[in-house]
Amino acid sequence: METYDAVVVGGGPSGATAACDLATLGYKVMLLDRQGRVKPCGGAVPPRLLEEFEVPEEMLVARVDTARILSPTGKRVDIPVGDGFVGMVDRGPFDEWLRTRAEARGAHRVRGNFVAVDDAGTGAPIVRYNEGGSRSGEERRVRARVVIGADGALSQVARQTIRRADKARYVFAYHEIVESPSEPSEVFGPARCDVYYDGRFSPDFYSWVFPHGGTTSIGTGTEQKGFDMRGAIADLRRDTGLDKLRTIKKEGAPIPLKPLPRWDNGRDVILAGDAAGVVAPSSGEGIFYAMTGGRVAARAVHEMFETGNPKALARARKRFLRTHGMVFRVLGIMQDFWYTTDNRRERFVAICRDRDVQELTFEGYMQKELVKARPLAHARIFFKNIGHLTGLVSP
Repeated sequence: METYDAVVVGGGPSGATAACDLATLGYKVMLLDRQGRVKPCGGAVPPRLLEEFEVPEEMLVARVDTARILSPTGKRVDIPVGDGFVGMVDRGPFDEWLRTRAEARGAHRVRGNFVAVDDAGTGAPIVRYNEGGSRSGEERRVRARVVIGADGALSQVARQTIRRADKARYVFAYHEIVESPSEPSEVFGPARCDVYYDGRFSPDFYSWVFPHGGTTSIGTGTEQKGFDMRGAIADLRRDTGLDKLRTIKKEGAPIPLKPLPRWDNGRDVILAGDAAGVVAPSSGEGIFYAMTGGRVAARAVHEMFETGNPKALARARKRFLRTHGMVFRVLGIMQDFWYTTDNRRERFVAICRDRDVQELTFEGYMQKELVKARPLAHARIFFKNIGHLTGLVSP
């Protein structure tokens, strides 16, 4: 049985980043991925991601300079990005580029379907998988010093090895990839993301129209089981006239909205990305946080190897939440309150007309942390929120 320093289960942005970082450090790494599975995703990435993770701008299929948000009554607010831009990537080519880079750095790529982790907690776990990516393929086994579970929101690695990992909170997302309109219009802009806060299309989240160059993602999300997401997207496309565009692909998947309380088993398993629950509430943004999660997991694994102390694995979650935890808490509170009724959605869109809100929103998006340098702006936003909450300000 072949032995690796690390076996990474899942080749999305998080797993590919962890594998790349560890292989670059000289460790023997196996990257196990089914391939062919593309997660439903709006594909938005901040410029900071390109810099921090050395991703070439050629991976961007579009640059967005405006976000348009629309209320249940059709009121709209255009929010300029400012001096920067929001990049858009297609997950299929983007994820494959990350996997290829990990392989070029020395990771051993294996196409296979994960089956189980045996002997977790012994310091020498065994990963079982079916070769070739199908459940009927020949079963193989490899041994690892550590297993990194980056296998998505319903992570089997997590459920088999981490206590209470099955208690995560999810939004179920669905989107349709269509051919982009040939001309810009009121319902579509090639450099504009349209976000619909409307209970008809999502009872507790939002729906979107995101441009990707030659294609466009039209999707929605909800925590409510039984909500007809396909029907909601059909209604959205019909209302906007986008139903006449050729549909290329339809995809659905769960997206976590709260970090798990524990990311490691204390000995030889650690989680990263969606498996750890690191998708931002309210926005559902996940690519940057997934890659960050993969990086902090790799760093923790490296420190464990260097020191021989498995307690180093717990540092990954602490480091991530030290930087991004407050953002996640604030966004979670915002979603739980503003997204619950159409009346509140209407008021939320009205608040977004405010210049302070717009500037701080995109400053926070670009920096990936709460903006603390403008206390007066925060104070003004607080009192405007109070006005909307009490009804003193009309939406």
